[in-house]
Amino acid sequence: MARRVLSVASEAVPLIKTGGLADVAGALPGALASHGVTMTTLLPGFPAVMLGVKRPKVLHRYKSLLGEPARLVAGKLGAHPLIVLDAPGLFARDGGPYSDPAGQDWEDNWRRFAAFGRAAADLVGGLVEGLEFDLVHAHDWQAGMALAYLRFAPVANSAPKPSVMTIHNMAFQGYFPEQIFGELGLPASAWSIEGVESYGGVGFLKAGMEAASLITTVSPTYAREIRQGEFGMGLDGLVRSRGTRVRGILNGIDTAEWNPVGDPYLARNYSHRTLAARAANKRALEAEFGLEPGEGPLFVVVSRLTWQKGMDVLVEVLDHLVRVGGRLALLGSGDEATVEGLKAGAARHPGRIGLKIGYDEGLSHRLQAGGDAILVPSRFEPCGLTQLYSLAYGCVPVVARTGGLADTVIDANLAALDAGTTTGVQFNGVTHAELADAIDRTLQLWRSPAAWRQLQRNGMKADFSWVQSGKAYAELYRELTGAMG
Repeated sequence: MARRVLSVASEAVPLIKTGGLADVAGALPGALASHGVTMTTLLPGFPAVMLGVKRPKVLHRYKSLLGEPARLVAGKLGAHPLIVLDAPGLFARDGGPYSDPAGQDWEDNWRRFAAFGRAAADLVGGLVEGLEFDLVHAHDWQAGMALAYLRFAPVANSAPKPSVMTIHNMAFQGYFPEQIFGELGLPASAWSIEGVESYGGVGFLKAGMEAASLITTVSPTYAREIRQGEFGMGLDGLVRSRGTRVRGILNGIDTAEWNPVGDPYLARNYSHRTLAARAANKRALEAEFGLEPGEGPLFVVVSRLTWQKGMDVLVEVLDHLVRVGGRLALLGSGDEATVEGLKAGAARHPGRIGLKIGYDEGLSHRLQAGGDAILVPSRFEPCGLTQLYSLAYGCVPVVARTGGLADTVIDANLAALDAGTTTGVQFNGVTHAELADAIDRTLQLWRSPAAWRQLQRNGMKADFSWVQSGKAYAELYRELTGAMG
């Protein structure tokens, strides 16, 4: 008998994406199908989502869902079941999913995602006749209230259901002032340290973590790191209190979309057996960024330009990177000060540093295919997908030793080089000295063509598909739901 899981997420490819959460939520239904799991995804009815729902079937109508009329409609997420909370008063807006056109958080985000959580809890509680679920899987703070409602205000006469709370990034917690509590429709008992209260306010992620049967993060190392104050963002005590009920399952990537053998965005396709063909992509990338052709290594960056991603330190090492013979092509957007610092560096080194401020999906593929090495100096990285794409494309990752970066890249230390198992370069601490040293180590490896080709081939032959991750989630669901035939 198939296990029936409701996945509650605020975004999922191909309908809407702002980050890695969407990749995970979009990939999970397919990754789990072969393991006897039927996953239905619940999404908010953002404009892009509603456009993607063809011939929606109305499952339920709310006269008032936290003060707004709404309906639940059924559709498809690829080949898999989808339910959308269509509430125009909450979600039909210009701007992003979480912020207005000026980039400011919507003031009523608490209401928007509390309503989303209430609808999820209703579905799991049997709101729609004939639609039943064995388990609910909530992703990040936007879905955290689903588990709080299931715990404190379930549908009348519904049976308790096990739940999973996945943390994709502890830095985003959905914290709101105490004054909203009275409008959530929760009993007074929910206002406690074991409930939704967090540092005097309401914490949506914290509420989900308290209520969940089991908590997961998107890499084993990050699951250990968030037990520490540095990474726990004020919730490390809660993480420690859950003990072995906090697990790490590494993300996978879509190996159909991210495959240099058939990637339509590339100047020339290639595989680990035809690495020489990769040179055409490097030449094309140099031309696209206005860089001087050269034989030295071409470093690339595809990133949000933020403190978390270590981009302030990247700005500091630009002169060193150029001085030792490297060049840089960067795609990203983010902090204004970081953008200005990058532009100043490009102005100092015309033809050596090229920038594209913004985001372009096709260009991100071309950077992975044309770059020799990719810099990922994140201060913390729950999983990271960029380094997984780079491994698949033979673009050697140079990463900080944290979170999923530490779990997926094998450092080119002497033992790993001798064993022929290395796939990249790791460094400790996101500082000028550490990143500059990592660049120097990368250059030393680059000057040994045989060693460099081995690095590339090792990464390209590694399996970072959803096969193993899907199996791990299926086993976790099995543990929580017990024998079901």
